[in-house]
Amino acid sequence: MLFLVRHGRPLVVRGVAAEHWELDPAGFDDIWALRDRLPAGAAWYSSPEPKAQQTAQLLTDGEVGVVDALREHRRGEAWVEDFHATVERAFAEPTLPAYDGWEPLEVCRTRVTKAASGILAAHAGEDLVLVGHGTAWTVLVSELTGRPPDLARWRDLGLPDLITVDAR
Repeated sequence: MLFLVRHGRPLVVRGVAAEHWELDPAGFDDIWALRDRLPAGAAWYSSPEPKAQQTAQLLTDGEVGVVDALREHRRGEAWVEDFHATVERAFAEPTLPAYDGWEPLEVCRTRVTKAASGILAAHAGEDLVLVGHGTAWTVLVSELTGRPPDLARWRDLGLPDLITVDAR
């Protein structure tokens, strides 16, 4: 089984790219609450972003591999007032940047799917926990299940949250 953990609540710093944000310590209890929902003995991997790595460290005492390609959809440093609508535009037109400085969502999908597929192949038959990001996990789940991206689920994702996928 594949367990996709979305990172905990970050400390938002305007003017600093989200990929550099750290976790908000006020949200640690929410992260610890996920521990019992994750399998013992699983292989663990994380996005390199601080909020993802810190989430993984709070969830397991075991080794966590860091995989650069599991990072979130790259969005640069610009503050986007209507963030949700802009991300939804990225889903609607994945081959185009939804905002100046953003990578096309298709680039994220390709990168994350390739990385996850390699990890899944290396750990065939094992439980696997990947710690990362909401948009990246939404496109990955779509790719693994052959269904369109679930934008309603994406909008409703918590910080943290857990998505499980039977990736056999």
